[in-house]
This record gives sequence, C-alpha cells and structure tokens, in this order.
Amino acid sequence: MDRPITTLFMLMSVDGKISTGATDGFDVDKDFPKIAGVQEGLHQYYEIEQTTDLWSLNSGRVQKKMGVNTKKTPSKTSISFVLIDNNHLTERGIRYFCALSKEFVLVTSNADHPAFQVKEVNLHIIYQKELSLTDALAKLKSEYNCHRITIQSGGTLNGLFLREKLFDYVDIVIAPILIGGKDTSTLIDGKSLLLESELSQLGLLKLQECIVLEDSYIRLRYKVIH
Repeated sequence: MDRPITTLFMLMSVDGKISTGATDGFDVDKDFPKIAGVQEGLHQYYEIEQTTDLWSLNSGRVQKKMGVNTKKTPSKTSISFVLIDNNHLTERGIRYFCALSKEFVLVTSNADHPAFQVKEVNLHIIYQKELSLTDALAKLKSEYNCHRITIQSGGTLNGLFLREKLFDYVDIVIAPILIGGKDTSTLIDGKSLLLESELSQLGLLKLQECIVLEDSYIRLRYKVIH
C-alpha cells in the first residue's frame, strides 16, 4: 500500500452526531462534560484515544472551533499531527501545533497561508493547488515515514475520505445521548449520492468488535471491506 493505514476514530451520539449543535459554538468535547448521564463515562473515550496511532489527522476548521488559535503554548507530545487547512489557522495556531507535535504537517491549497511565515524545524507544508487526499497520504508515507494514521476530523472531511475509499478501519465510541438536528454535523457528511450508479461509493464494513463500556457507552470497531 502506497499510503498509511487509516482509522477513523470518533466520539458520537446514538444518532450519529459528532457535535451538539449547528454552529461552531457547540462541541462534544466542550458540552458532553456538562451533561449528567454523559459526563460520567466520557473518560473512557479519552482513555481509548491515548492508545491510537502516533500520527493524527484533523482539519483546521475543527481546531479553530476548539480554540487552538488562542490557546497557551502546550507541552511537547510524542504524537505527530497532520492538519488540512486553508484559512482557519492563524500563525499562533500553527505555532501551537509546532510546540505540541513531534512532527507537524500542514496540507494546504492556500499559497498565502500564515504557516509559510513560521520557521520551525518540525513544521512541514504540503502545498497542493487542489486538495488531493490520496496524494497527501502518499507523501506522508514516502516522505515522513507515516505508516498508520488516525483520522479525527469533521463530517465534511470524513465524507471526502469515504468517497475516495481512504478508510481502512472505523473505531467509534457511542455516547448514550440523542442530539438531533438536520444541520448538526454527523460522522459522515458531504455530498449525498444522487444516482444508483454511485452506490459503489458507499463503505461496506465488517464488525470486528463490539464492547459494552461503563455508563452505557459502546465501542464499535470495524474493518472497511470496500
């Protein structure tokens, strides 16, 4: 395989929502700890997260939503981060990830991205005129020795991974809550199918493990068949 093995790892509600509302002011990481009946078992998700791959991929939009552009400088970790971003991260947000990451790779189609003004030895930029997840993943493996990577992004980017057949595994932690709302982000968003001939773009899964966790949480692990 000329790209890293990928695992979609996410926390979601029973109805598949990965946010608590339709605006960027809502976030499961911020809101779930406030909700009785959900907060008690939430620690299990973060404990499982600590066992995921040493490379992690996310989007600039999600990180902006989580306040990375205003956070204090973090301590260094052993995780290498990949962010796909055109206009959500500021120079401060870039420096945050340089401080946090073993290696930090930014994938962007913005030739004026503030990352180009940052000079850090662990900052690497993959510039593409148009986003190609396939090419970006291939470079991560060939140039940065990334062999496995965990995807923890928003529904739209997750949708691109699905349509391009770039998921190998899916690992989901389900919180005991229903959220609802047609405009609230789900696990997989993006372009809907319109033609029967497009059914091949769906992702077929084989269940590998179903684990009943404490406090009514569930963990589902799948292998993507095609």
